[in-house]
Amino acid sequence: MLEIGLIVNPMAGIGGAVGLKGSDGAAIVEQALALGAEKKSGLRTRQALGVLADVREQCHFVTCPGEMGADWLAAEGLAFEVLDLGLPLAPTTAEHTRKAAELMLQRQPALLLFAGGDGTARDICAVVGDQLPVLGIPAGVKIHSGVYGITPKASGEVIHRLVTGQLVDVREAEVRDLDEDAFRNGQVRARHYGDMRVPQEGHFVQAVKQGGVEVEELVLADIAACIREEMEDDCLYLIGSGKTTLAITEELGISGTLLGVDAVINGELLAADVNEAAIWQLLQEHPQHKAILSVMGGQGHIIGRGNQQFSARILRALGRENLQLVSTKTKIRGLDGRPLIIDSGDPQLDQDWAGVLEILTGYQDRILYPVA
Repeated sequence: MLEIGLIVNPMAGIGGAVGLKGSDGAAIVEQALALGAEKKSGLRTRQALGVLADVREQCHFVTCPGEMGADWLAAEGLAFEVLDLGLPLAPTTAEHTRKAAELMLQRQPALLLFAGGDGTARDICAVVGDQLPVLGIPAGVKIHSGVYGITPKASGEVIHRLVTGQLVDVREAEVRDLDEDAFRNGQVRARHYGDMRVPQEGHFVQAVKQGGVEVEELVLADIAACIREEMEDDCLYLIGSGKTTLAITEELGISGTLLGVDAVINGELLAADVNEAAIWQLLQEHPQHKAILSVMGGQGHIIGRGNQQFSARILRALGRENLQLVSTKTKIRGLDGRPLIIDSGDPQLDQDWAGVLEILTGYQDRILYPVA
């Protein structure tokens, strides 16, 4: 029987849908809750654990109380033992994560599974380092580190292979995190905080997000010019985050948000850095609408990494046919044939939107590329 540790950060990703670009710190968590944010990490943990339904008799978990693990294991009918953290359970903080990691290190499970974002990975790495194999369930806003499955279900698939005795490589992967204050001010400052040993299997585990990628300014200008020419009158355009999409707002002569979502209509900025609730309201007010999103370099995500404002309900209301992807060919080649990834938090939607999507890669230059 395989013993697996589980640590869940209940607050991971809570700032994403409300446009706060992170969830590090009590003040941001409080602000996110005041804006109506909902906790997502429990649901994403259950999506990963659900993959283990047919092997539940072959694994045993050691975990934390309540929302930090026990609640989700009980909901999936998996056997577990609860560790005493010796801390009040609410509100949970980084201290809870680090204390749980210390207890896991003492226990030495075969694998430590955790749900969170880059801040959670940092906390666990600071305690565990390379002393335990670890695997992350992606549940945060910022997920640049290479220690996570590409989706919650993919994390579960890796564990399923371990439990059933299939060969799974273990390799060192980087833990990276951004300065959230700089991030909110449109600056990307990433640091390497260490390495952890992560089971690798096929395309289930994501790469480290590329930093410092060469900006092909002429190509970006071509993409932006093409988008501007094709924009329809009285159509709401939701322009996602990233340098590629920022070139579009620059082409329009408006001040765009590098790391947020901007609403544009008739070439004018309607609203800047909108959150999920604001996007929902705009979609009700503007029946003609489109979203312009870029591809995340190195990983291939188009939904679920830094743009959680595009929730499952937003995507359904938007419609797959109204999604316009933009990317340089250099970024696409960097995927080495790996498919694009949609990690909306809703497995059915992710499956429904799989297939092939068109990507604008230059002026009137488009390619077709697979979506997992």
